[in-house]
Amino acid sequence: MSVTLPTDLPALLNDCSTGFALPRPFYTRADIYEHDIAAYWNQSWIWVGHVCQIPDAGDYFLFDYAQESLIITRDRTGNVRAYLNICRHRGSRVCTEAAGNTRLFVCPYHAWSYDLNGQLRGGRDMGPDFDPSAYGLFEAHLRVFDGLIFVCPGETAPEIDPGLDRLRPLTAPFGLENLRIAHSASYPVPANWKLAVENYMECYHCAPSHKEYSRSHSLKDPASMTDELLGAMRDRARAAGLPDEILSLPETGDTGMNFYYRRYPLYPGYETGSHAGAPLAPLLGTLGGYDGGATDLQIGILNNFLIYSDHVVGYRFIPRGLQETDIQVVWYVRGDAEAGRDYDRDALTWLWHVTSLDDERIIRINQQGVNAHRFVPGPLSQMEWGVQSFYDNYLSTIGRSVS
Repeated sequence: MSVTLPTDLPALLNDCSTGFALPRPFYTRADIYEHDIAAYWNQSWIWVGHVCQIPDAGDYFLFDYAQESLIITRDRTGNVRAYLNICRHRGSRVCTEAAGNTRLFVCPYHAWSYDLNGQLRGGRDMGPDFDPSAYGLFEAHLRVFDGLIFVCPGETAPEIDPGLDRLRPLTAPFGLENLRIAHSASYPVPANWKLAVENYMECYHCAPSHKEYSRSHSLKDPASMTDELLGAMRDRARAAGLPDEILSLPETGDTGMNFYYRRYPLYPGYETGSHAGAPLAPLLGTLGGYDGGATDLQIGILNNFLIYSDHVVGYRFIPRGLQETDIQVVWYVRGDAEAGRDYDRDALTWLWHVTSLDDERIIRINQQGVNAHRFVPGPLSQMEWGVQSFYDNYLSTIGRSVS
């Protein structure tokens, strides 16, 4: 896959300093944005959804970012597949509906049709020398981890399996494969996608910017995570059937990929991420009780999850344009939970709805300041180590296109 380089990209990479924010062009230039999509997003693993969205053969949904579109489907043998939503004839989108069930994928332009396994079934009037087997849909790399679907659209993909193997025993008690979507929401923000990712990667801003979150989550102040608070959570975690590890998994493989798992305590009186601390939904997986903790789970920089004892919140930051990004939030509950009986949707979504509204505001005004010509990258705080981790991954990935 060819990638067109901005002519001064090597010089821009040299201008980046460890421990400092990125220079202004990385957030303001259209050619850098286009390169981001080709060299970073298309070469990364992207969380696109959950198997609960495609329970039956022929079920499918689309996942779109920037100018790209992916078809996620379940074939007739029950396997989950992912294809680029590009007709092999003249490039039309094959699927135009966001989700559905189908026997064949049929291009709306010239009616080329594809099986659920991606093979071309028929192209009309193509002549006797035409070989349909050479024109199947482009298939993307795919992994299903505990029901979560990850796709890499590029020709080669970062190594992911060793990291997933190390995460499995940590996530197993939550039963992530047995989830259903309780709600999903999108919060458009007029900012470059990197500013949205950076905001999620640090809690330096949490105390001043997220008052509701800060009442319950000790992550907003590392000094508040006392040995007493941590020890109490770990005791409850063991009793509930959770591992008590707090781990950062290192980069895996030559191409580099970040994995992160950390369970940290909520403040006393909070069993989950609710308004007053009370439970919100049935316990996940095999948990035997509430430990008063929350897990930050990261599977690649782009894919972030917050796991409470009774629900999961997934976060992603989808580029739509140079300074257009959708903050997408998905709330999951146990697969057999029913709205109105087992959980109240408004109560379940309250915390991360108000927090996402906060994020839209602070990311928007961050972009406004970065747009100013006098912007000069400033130093990162000790609490912004996650931002530096993102920079390291991002700069390494796009730097490979230069070498």
